[in-house]
Amino acid sequence: MDRLAPVAPSDEIDLYIRTYSSLLRSTGEVRVRAFEEAHAYSTSALHPGALSPELDVSAFAYAAARLPAVMIGTRHVVLGQSHELFEAAGYDVRTWAMVRTRGRRRPLRYDGRDTLAVFIASVSDIDDLVPIVTAYQIEWNKMHARLYTEALEKNGALDEAAIRAALGVDEAGWKKIVDAFGTGELLTGLRAIKDAPVDLRVRMLAASYSQYQRSAQRWWSGVEPTYVRRTPPRRPPVYFVSSNTHAVANLLGGYARAKKDDIAKYARAKNPEGLADTVDQALAGTDEAESASLLYYLLRGYIHDGPPSRMREVRDLEAQGGLVHLSEPGHIDVDAQLIDLSKLRAEQLDPRLHVPGLEKLAKSEAVILNIDYPLGMSAYHLLSRIGQATGEVRGVYVMGKAATLNGRVGDVSLSGAVYDEHSRNTFLFKNAFHANDVRPYLRFGSVFDNQSALTVRSAFLQNKSYMGTFYRDGYTVLEMEAGPFLSAIYELVYPSRVPTNELVQLADKTPFDLGILHYASDTPYSRRQSLLSKSLSYFGVDATYACAIAIVRRILAREVERAG
Repeated sequence: MDRLAPVAPSDEIDLYIRTYSSLLRSTGEVRVRAFEEAHAYSTSALHPGALSPELDVSAFAYAAARLPAVMIGTRHVVLGQSHELFEAAGYDVRTWAMVRTRGRRRPLRYDGRDTLAVFIASVSDIDDLVPIVTAYQIEWNKMHARLYTEALEKNGALDEAAIRAALGVDEAGWKKIVDAFGTGELLTGLRAIKDAPVDLRVRMLAASYSQYQRSAQRWWSGVEPTYVRRTPPRRPPVYFVSSNTHAVANLLGGYARAKKDDIAKYARAKNPEGLADTVDQALAGTDEAESASLLYYLLRGYIHDGPPSRMREVRDLEAQGGLVHLSEPGHIDVDAQLIDLSKLRAEQLDPRLHVPGLEKLAKSEAVILNIDYPLGMSAYHLLSRIGQATGEVRGVYVMGKAATLNGRVGDVSLSGAVYDEHSRNTFLFKNAFHANDVRPYLRFGSVFDNQSALTVRSAFLQNKSYMGTFYRDGYTVLEMEAGPFLSAIYELVYPSRVPTNELVQLADKTPFDLGILHYASDTPYSRRQSLLSKSLSYFGVDATYACAIAIVRRILAREVERAG
């Protein structure tokens, strides 16, 4: 790198952040239209058509996927940090319906009329939600201007040709609109758009830093009873992992491989993504890695399309191998898993995890604490709380998804330098992983080590010019959690709060192992593939499992070495 850190955010992005941050300090509602000008002139890489009268269906589909289906009828969005804050403001959210989104794990409640309550765990939830809601409103109103005089149905059926002509979208654009609402809600959504423009209002309840910390404490209160033992060591050594709750569990739990015949039968009947023939070929071959990856991918559908008892079977088998799953501990939407290394069963492990000396783990006192990807700054609050409450930390490993500026969807990048937009620090550290640790388990993509990563505040809060500046400085990985995790790690290592706008040297300073891996889910500089136009599907799972295998193998090998 030629300089201490890249340039600060572009003036347009900085103005946008200042605009909504200052307006949301108001004690009353703020109309989303107050954000629209700053949003449009920020020229966000995810919303390049904001200023154009033409539709930007990719931006609308991206936003709609990260909002609940009830957004069609929502007119008021209230942000708060706890039930107590909502109730003090007169919102009885405990009685409201829980709703979910496809693209974000965020606690949401809907009053059944027109108000959506959003629980925020850190400032990153605000940075993420405001641009999403603003893009949604801008594109909704563009579509309203084209549809309010049109008939949506012809002879009792949806008139796709007329609607497409009115909206000016091609077949690919129409598919994004269908995906935005879902086939079952498409007509309902189009009717709502035709009937009226949307004029959303956002209210931010009094937010405080201490409330974010309190949220992290509430989350830990749901984990701690399972973590603390009755016998010494009461607070066992911890390998902390941030990844997801399916990869590590599938690798260690063994359910998918134990039920491979039933899952194959399910695949033949349902043929999800046209994978039925691929499953038969994989199971007939000798490549166990290929068949395992397919089974893991199909397991989700196999569970959700089956009876409730099927999930209980999964959890029971995992528990026999020392893995306990904690769903939404403390009512915070970040699932956790505690894995007792001494209870792992070799026959349940994915064969790619069989490191030499595995039997020595029976003497291990350590546990793996795996948490589901936190968003942005909640990563800082959760790891800080874990560092305060656990025993010896033996390793911190972060697997996340990122946009890559020089690779393809499904590639894996390993960084040793991270510039964090939150603290404006450049963190330098020794990454525990190298390309050779991941490459043997990656079938479709490539692995790049010695990279540099940029931690952004939000996927929307970046533009082509801004990304180009970082790219010229050698930053090729754009993601949202590494910087906050490294800020928490700094405070686990040094006797002071994390500084700002400095070069922070963590290499050889951490008394524990530190590894960060990112798999590419988007290529904003590429015209071939983008998260807005291509689902990761099975090929994305390939990169996810390659990273997870590298992490778990390293933990097992290090613990075997300690036991030996």
